[in-house]
Amino acid sequence: MTKLQQLQRYLNENNVDAAFITTPDNVFYFSGFKSDPHERLLGVMVFKDAKPFLICPQMEVPDALAAGWNFEAVGHQDTENAWDVVAKTIASRNLEISAMAIEKSHLSVERLEELQARYPSATFTRLDDKINAMRVIKDEAELEKMRKAAALADFAIEVGVSEIAEGKTEMEVLNAIESAIKAKGYAMSFDTMVLAGEKAASPHGHPGDRKIQRGDMILFDLGVLYEGYCSDITRTVAFGEPNEEQKAIYNAVRKANEDAIAAVKPGVRAMDLDKIARDAITEAGYGQYFTHRLGHGLGISVHEFPSITGTNEVALNPGTVFTIEPGIYKTNIAGVRIEDDVVVTEDGVEVLTKYTKELVIL
Repeated sequence: MTKLQQLQRYLNENNVDAAFITTPDNVFYFSGFKSDPHERLLGVMVFKDAKPFLICPQMEVPDALAAGWNFEAVGHQDTENAWDVVAKTIASRNLEISAMAIEKSHLSVERLEELQARYPSATFTRLDDKINAMRVIKDEAELEKMRKAAALADFAIEVGVSEIAEGKTEMEVLNAIESAIKAKGYAMSFDTMVLAGEKAASPHGHPGDRKIQRGDMILFDLGVLYEGYCSDITRTVAFGEPNEEQKAIYNAVRKANEDAIAAVKPGVRAMDLDKIARDAITEAGYGQYFTHRLGHGLGISVHEFPSITGTNEVALNPGTVFTIEPGIYKTNIAGVRIEDDVVVTEDGVEVLTKYTKELVIL
């Protein structure tokens, strides 16, 4: 059963006439067409009893068809009201719309009002949870793409580590990483982070002209996109011999990472994994410096369902891919994070990212 057929079955089971999918990543999931429409309207309309259609800027219709979309692709000109085009295309199917499922986390109030103006008697229900439940389980074709994305991320870390030298800036190392990935024909899945010394203690720091010095711990956080699927890896290395506290921090983070990975299996709750990692860091005396969740779902989006937090009771099932990324951020001492991409298997876990977690000392 295709993804579209699964969604149609859901609509029939819940007596919903149509679903309008507007998040670009979800449009890709259902159509195979990847687009960043900016302010223009992009969406897939799926009906319980009629053929779906894709709406996009007119200039992108050939791209949508080339991507493998086998149904109607409707284009809208910049001079048109795209919502009139949507309504006209729905009308061509001679359908009554009394209930429509939408992505409530994505569709803006302004866009919802456009739909309400055209279907004033319709109810609008939440589609987000159904799509999350579909996307959270990766099939084997998706997993193979994610393995390749992870291998490219491992390669990117290798490039970054090889580029470290005294006096080089964070941005110079970052540019070398991204150039190497582009030379292979791929793109990064998010903005690459290379943070040296005291800057590594900011979980979401910004690379800049900070020069690498002996004694720095250097944090890499990066990912690569492979055929629409993301990887996300973090490694921290030492430039010169680290001091005892830096080693202790690194070892605590590594233990938290490895303890959590060892506990992954079908049925384990997200909150259980977070607690395992947090306990390891707390027992090492650094609990207050682990300031974020353990991880997040991964796939077409860098951050997707589920969130691996200490309050999320969701049980993880085979095919779920997510990150495990504990960290300790102690200002002026060290910032260390170790992140892996993992998938729940039928009997345990597969770790997709392979770069060593031994403390690399350059």
